[in-house]
Amino acid sequence: MAASAPLASETVYVRALTPRQIAWRRLRRNRAALCALGLLALLHLLGLFAPFLSPYSPVQQNLALYYHPPSHFVWRNNQGQHTFWPEVPATMLTPSHRCIDLPGTLAPLRLFVHGERYRLLGILPVSLHLFGCKNPVFLMGTDALGRDLLSRLLYGSQYSLSVGLIGIAITFALGLLIGGISGYYGGITDNVLMRFTEVLLAVPGFYLLLALAALLPPGMPSGESYILIIAILSLVGWAGLARVIRGIALTTRERPFVEAAKALGVSPLRIIVRHILPETTTYSIVSATLAIPSYILGEAGLSFLGLGIREPTPSWGNMLSSAQNLEALTQYPWILMPGLLIFVTVVAWNVLGDGLRDALDPRGMR
Repeated sequence: MAASAPLASETVYVRALTPRQIAWRRLRRNRAALCALGLLALLHLLGLFAPFLSPYSPVQQNLALYYHPPSHFVWRNNQGQHTFWPEVPATMLTPSHRCIDLPGTLAPLRLFVHGERYRLLGILPVSLHLFGCKNPVFLMGTDALGRDLLSRLLYGSQYSLSVGLIGIAITFALGLLIGGISGYYGGITDNVLMRFTEVLLAVPGFYLLLALAALLPPGMPSGESYILIIAILSLVGWAGLARVIRGIALTTRERPFVEAAKALGVSPLRIIVRHILPETTTYSIVSATLAIPSYILGEAGLSFLGLGIREPTPSWGNMLSSAQNLEALTQYPWILMPGLLIFVTVVAWNVLGDGLRDALDPRGMR
């Protein structure tokens, strides 16, 4: 019997992973970075839907209930029967500032109640709130003016969290463009731009922030003050980034694909934007996540000193200023909540930045 023909060898195709897929695979192995990413996403979502989640307006005062401790719930009604839904008692503060429940005043905590009107996402006019009660309910207590701390924290996160994202976007646009132009052209252009950046770097950042913020008019509306704070933080932060980008651009401009683009007559600006700056993507992403905490702390510091976002508009920085009073801090510890949120946010951004640095490092093949 004739020997059978040998089977043709089967070709196995293995799809290569892109650098982005490799980076995402590495990032998923870093549970601390993923937890930080989830926590930051949650904080930003809470700020985005602050009007819906807040039971009260952040400027609504109740002077009779100043420094009210966090409300507690009772699982029975006025008749003493146990309930499956929490009841909130009406309270009063004694002259010694002790909170007392008034008998026979229990009212159920309700979900999806109508209250003060607001614009959801700044567009839709609605009056629906996540929860509410006939009696005053303060899940995190009140401040010195009887304002609900939870509502002020949620509204304040809109300023304290967004200042880092918007500020870093402006800073990196300036730093990438100026650093790329300086490194690409060299010569006189490089000398002029780098000497200017060195002047900015020679001035201590926080003192420069104080000097610029002190120029703000005292009666400026919160919206304009917020924009100027972002502008000030961005003006201070781009110089260091521009020097690093300039060094990368000096190396990249000698590579063959840049020389080929020059030979084809591509404009210098297009070469910088399309060929040189993409080479800085890895560094820029990691640097941005590590720099955002400095913007959050900068805004908090300025607001804490009364030079940033001013009362009655809430931000985590100006809310924390009430903790300067040692007596109030020891007797009403819940007023430290803004400081705790600042701490958690800064740590989360740093952990995420470390995780991205490990994931995007081409030498970190693990």
